[in-house]
Amino acid sequence: MATEKGALDGVVDEKAENAHASNVIAAAERGQAATDQYGRVLIEFDRAAERRLRLKIDLCIVPTVALLYLFCFIDRANIGNAKLAGLEKDLGLTGNDYNTVLSIFYISYIIFEIPCNIACKWMGPGWFLPTTTLLFGVCSLGTAFVQDIHAASGVRFLLGIFEAGMLPGIAYYLSRWYRRSELAFRLALYIVMAPLAGAFGGLLASAILTLDSFGSLHTWRMIFAIEGIITIGLGLIAFVTLTDRPETARWLTQEEKDLAIARLKAERVSTTEVLDKMDRTKMLLGIFNPVTLSTSFIFLLNNITVQGLAFFAPTIVRTIYPNASVVSQQLHTVPPYVVGAFFTVLFPFLSWRFDNRMVYFVIAPPLMIIGYIMFLASTEPMVRYGATFLIACGAFSFGALCNAHVSNNVVSDTARSSAIGTTVMFGNLGGLISTWSFLPFDAPNYHIGNGLNLATSTLTMILGACLWMWMKWDNKRRDKVDIDQALRGMSQKQIQDLDWRNPAFRWRT
Repeated sequence: MATEKGALDGVVDEKAENAHASNVIAAAERGQAATDQYGRVLIEFDRAAERRLRLKIDLCIVPTVALLYLFCFIDRANIGNAKLAGLEKDLGLTGNDYNTVLSIFYISYIIFEIPCNIACKWMGPGWFLPTTTLLFGVCSLGTAFVQDIHAASGVRFLLGIFEAGMLPGIAYYLSRWYRRSELAFRLALYIVMAPLAGAFGGLLASAILTLDSFGSLHTWRMIFAIEGIITIGLGLIAFVTLTDRPETARWLTQEEKDLAIARLKAERVSTTEVLDKMDRTKMLLGIFNPVTLSTSFIFLLNNITVQGLAFFAPTIVRTIYPNASVVSQQLHTVPPYVVGAFFTVLFPFLSWRFDNRMVYFVIAPPLMIIGYIMFLASTEPMVRYGATFLIACGAFSFGALCNAHVSNNVVSDTARSSAIGTTVMFGNLGGLISTWSFLPFDAPNYHIGNGLNLATSTLTMILGACLWMWMKWDNKRRDKVDIDQALRGMSQKQIQDLDWRNPAFRWRT
């Protein structure tokens, strides 16, 4: 009897402990902080329950945003496939006209980057992301009917507006669901669609070009029409499948909603609300955060390579295999993207497991450096084709790493939105530069483009190492600050408004 009573007491104690933990988590969800003013976590989480919740979020959120981003990138980069299929000749493009059409896209893409991410926060990602997907799908479809450079430029300008919010919008959206250590890998699960878009886009374009016609459309016009219609369909589906935040998720129980919110608060020093109201001061803190600005510049340098590959990989392959058929040239663009996609997921996965992102800012660029040295040092087709594999391996992971890094190094939701928007805006400045890095007069070896990318890859590695050292140094400096003295006399709201300037905050490498 004594043994049975002891066992029963143990069960009762365990139930009471679980009930207490649930009450504490629910209290944190209802507007109480999950950390003290020193940043120490006040809640102990059930790791098994967290794993179950994380898997549920993975299955319900990631597949939809990954598909949306896949066709976002395809609709942007399919102009490279269309070029191989005769777009330049049909539109009468000569000299640098093709580069001009590419640049028009980036002008609107850059201008509307931060405004679109602010609109995403204001509307809610559950409405914003499907709406903007529907609109850029319409733009892609419209490209099938352009007749000259002016119409092509106009449609590409609109495409830039509607695609501007996708990369930062999805990154911001996922930051509403995942812990800081988890975020980079989840971002990689949709950003991997960029290299896969290069692979799948080449396969899809090759398949489309085997058709005799699509309605009244022929050759490259079919690529834009069919891919645009698919994108429109995905946008309509996303209106049903996406939900704004944990509180509104019909597929979560109330306990799971409480846990989802409390575990985010536990990483945000002195925070009583996960989704704050729009605030100009916090928005500026996100933009002018030193980690945001330095990481944004690194992303700018990296995007010169990433976007250059997206737009010019078919052209580069044609210089390597000039006698191959158009379909064969399209198919040769696929393998480097597949290998690059593996590393796009691998590096962020390792960053999650070891909870460190900065190390990959230093070890990924040498892959690109070696690749561009091979391009510059050799004209052998197989050597240069092999170089594209190394470049893709080093380049594509930065999309996830950079956006996760800036998201991890602010506190408030508003600052996170503006920090991610700033990073992607700088990245698209790199994309704009990339449209002028491979010019017709520099063909077929493209010494200027390859030399530029060698320089940016080297600078990326140097800046990554310097940023890593500075963050460690500043954390040691913050360790010496008297937090009680620094925060004395401040209200809870004033402390929250400090964001990353709070002396209890620590940079996450």
